[in-house]
Amino acid sequence: MYKNISGVILAGGENKRFGGQPKAKTIIRGRTIISMMAGTISDIFGETIIVTNGPAEFKDFKHFRIISDLFKNAGPLGGLHAAMKTTSKDAVFVFAGDMPFLEKQLIINQINTFTENKCDALVPQVNDFIEPLHSIYSITILNKLEKYLNESGNYAVREFLKTIDVKYMKLPDSDIMIRSFININSPSQLTAFDTTA
Repeated sequence: MYKNISGVILAGGENKRFGGQPKAKTIIRGRTIISMMAGTISDIFGETIIVTNGPAEFKDFKHFRIISDLFKNAGPLGGLHAAMKTTSKDAVFVFAGDMPFLEKQLIINQINTFTENKCDALVPQVNDFIEPLHSIYSITILNKLEKYLNESGNYAVREFLKTIDVKYMKLPDSDIMIRSFININSPSQLTAFDTTA
């Protein structure tokens, strides 16, 4: 278990394609996405945080810290900020709340790589694809993030990454990597994933 890093699940968002229901509560193979995620990461981190604008939706996760954005309507950057303001750890490992197929060994490898390198953020990269919402961020960037949220008017995570020292962790273009970064973006995806082993 890594005691100096918090695991963070970003479960906010309007989720209009899912009728307003949090995507993290969507059921795949009889389980909610967030339950699948929790099953993968709960024994990796000393602290796990769920960032959501609907705390009541996640009241069953009593062993997690449930918090809400301080910067409203700022997307994932708002969730990152809220987690950083809440945690007492040195870094946060941020996951999008719609990633059902997290791979434990990949997460551990990322943590070890982050620990071995001095950087503000560690972001995985497969070919030209990067995944900022399966990434580790140092608490040392909190003030810079607050300034960015207050002044930039652009809440794209990739734009914020341009303002900090990022190490990109090159990963192989393999099925397991692609699967690890799958996001459930629409109800039409569910049928395929429900029948895939």
